[in-house]
Amino acid sequence: MLIIGVLLAFAGLYAMITLEGAHVEALLLPAPMILVFGATIAIGLAGGTVHDAKEAVRALPRALRGLKGSAEDLIVTVVGYAEKARAEGLLALEDAVADEKDPFLRQALQNIADGTDAEDLRVLMEDQVATVAAERRTAARFYSTLGGYAPTVGIVGTVVSLTHVLEKLDEPSTLGPLIAAAFVATLWGLLSANFIWLPIGARLQRLAELEVDRMTLLTEGMLAVQAGSPHHLVEERLRALTPDTGGKRRREKPAPAPVEEPA
Repeated sequence: MLIIGVLLAFAGLYAMITLEGAHVEALLLPAPMILVFGATIAIGLAGGTVHDAKEAVRALPRALRGLKGSAEDLIVTVVGYAEKARAEGLLALEDAVADEKDPFLRQALQNIADGTDAEDLRVLMEDQVATVAAERRTAARFYSTLGGYAPTVGIVGTVVSLTHVLEKLDEPSTLGPLIAAAFVATLWGLLSANFIWLPIGARLQRLAELEVDRMTLLTEGMLAVQAGSPHHLVEERLRALTPDTGGKRRREKPAPAPVEEPA
């Protein structure tokens, strides 16, 4: 959705330029674009750490592809492990470790099979959730910060260009194109902030929230599996923690029959 949204935003800009009778080439000026993009990224790097920059770069593919799987898939998976644990014992979960692709869930299965105490398992899983949440917030904050810097950098570029315009006051015929070019820097500052950096930051923030919710759901589910809860209770517990599936379950319940008053 990120790519689609950004493309639609630029398509709207292109439509406006076309309807106004202007030319796209007038906006594609190398000097202001280099200043806006280059200086914005440089300032973002200066305001953070090398680790922040690495996390931001690693987060880009995640922003593009989003999260895989759904809450319903997670519930089905955890309920399956609950059934296996009740039927064959907790040690049987070790057989599923190698086949489990999710590293968070795989680690939980291994810890349960190794006999980790319930309280220790909760602490381990919650610490992993907190670590992932902090990393995801760092990446989202980096791009949101770039979105805050970009418009100001664009204004700096415009001021520099207008200073150059003042040097050409003795050449009135060149003032129009020079002034128009001067404001291109401000335009690219606003465009890059609102069409690129801020949407990426907002999407990463939302994906972080969904990932934390997902990991929290798995934490509660695997703790229930370790406790030996029946699979139907595990399912009800997880559905209660998931608004979509919980809402669906509630809607499927039949309405109570009306009570008839005696004549």
